[in-house]
Amino acid sequence: MITVIMKPISKSKLKSQLLEFLRLVESNKEEIVVTDRGKPVMKISKYSQAPSTEELFAEMHGKVKYFEDLTTPTTEEWAQL
Repeated sequence: MITVIMKPISKSKLKSQLLEFLRLVESNKEEIVVTDRGKPVMKISKYSQAPSTEELFAEMHGKVKYFEDLTTPTTEEWAQL
């Protein structure tokens, strides 16, 4: 996904044209940087759902080796601390 960041927009301009800017972000996948007195304070971007755990670790599937049962209690180890 390609994201284009628009030029900074002041809070006052955003307030007066909010709906227009939100439609622009939604349709064009652009991000808006909102400024307050010339300093960036927030970024508005299109929402994208975070990847699932399966998607996140897909490339590691089948590459991890377990040398013992992962459900074995570890209370003995912690008692020593």
